[in-house]
Amino acid sequence: MFDHVKFGVSDYAESKAFFLKALEPLGVAVASEGPPTYGVELIGPTSKASLCLYQTEEKPAHLHLAFTAENRQQVEAFYRAALEAGGKDNGAPGLRPHYNANYYAAFVIGPDGHNIEVVCQEP
Repeated sequence: MFDHVKFGVSDYAESKAFFLKALEPLGVAVASEGPPTYGVELIGPTSKASLCLYQTEEKPAHLHLAFTAENRQQVEAFYRAALEAGGKDNGAPGLRPHYNANYYAAFVIGPDGHNIEVVCQEP
């Protein structure tokens, strides 16, 4: 649906480290990087869409970012990695049947207060 999402962060190094570690179970890696005010582009191994972060002094509004996992084990690995990277729990891995019967997701709050979700909708 989108080509890329780019948003500002208050601590570029901290946010870059957080997203790289938290999304490592999904195969996300650095695609390109410039100076902090330009930022870093992160992309998954089979994705055409990317996530871009850059340093800003402006306080960005909180975002909800949801990433697709191939399986439930990736959701669980994301959750563990995100907490180890300094994220705060916002919903442990589990089914969310109020969305749909196979909606298996985990949620963490990232360094700037963004709600980061990884979801698998496969049975």
